[in-house]
Amino acid sequence: MVVRVTDAASTSALLHAYDTQLREEAEVPSAVEVARLGPLVLATFLGGRGFISYRHLDVDRRPAAEDSVRELVAGALAHYEADPQVVRVEWKTRGHDHAPGLHEALLAHGFTPDEPESVMVGDARLLAVDVDLPVGVVVRQVTDEGDVRAMMRMQAEVFGDAAEREAEMAEQILHRLRTRDDMEMWVAEADGQVVSAGRLEPVAGTEFAGLWGGATLPQWRGRGIYRALTAARARSALAHGKRYLNSDSTEFSRPILERAGLVKVSTTTPYEWTRRA
Repeated sequence: MVVRVTDAASTSALLHAYDTQLREEAEVPSAVEVARLGPLVLATFLGGRGFISYRHLDVDRRPAAEDSVRELVAGALAHYEADPQVVRVEWKTRGHDHAPGLHEALLAHGFTPDEPESVMVGDARLLAVDVDLPVGVVVRQVTDEGDVRAMMRMQAEVFGDAAEREAEMAEQILHRLRTRDDMEMWVAEADGQVVSAGRLEPVAGTEFAGLWGGATLPQWRGRGIYRALTAARARSALAHGKRYLNSDSTEFSRPILERAGLVKVSTTTPYEWTRRA
């Protein structure tokens, strides 16, 4: 029997597992370079993308304060500015962190916030259920380059990504698929057209697998297709020996995951810096 998490203590336990298992180096397994700056993990990926992860912002065992946070932001940005190949950097904040003055420091250093999302965590078994699909729709894992590019085009259309961003992400995904075995690409198709898609990323050394990139074409929403796609990824996560699933969810996917029993344990807001031409 799978028990759904409903009490504050269990939610706190899920958040603790998330913080201790999924942050710092565990968040950037495919980075080509990783450096440390105090509590910060500064990762660099193919395509000139930087990403900043951490479990806390304390420095030398002193709790984070506005001045120390400003110094961390300035130091992290200086690290990336010194590498001309890095053109974009993401600082991923979490709503439950003790981070005084972080929002103001990021804005002052040229970072722009994106829309906040819900951090969802829960038992993979809650989502590994049978879901009826509309006639003619099939869910499958894809590995061929043509299928992966079709999947990425559909996601870019849903998310409103520019063509350059789509091409960059496609190259990064394909490189990772060729060189690593820690990511799966799943699609739902109707008459050969990709109508929904998402990734599964089992995280080595943890109890977690991540659900990422979930997207469904607007005209195909509300028919159980995303639930079926998520169920297929949940079954695969269990086959990998993973206990938990996590997802940064928009308001489209959050209600679906909540109905399945996953819990909102925090929020996350990405802040992005882009190098000027």
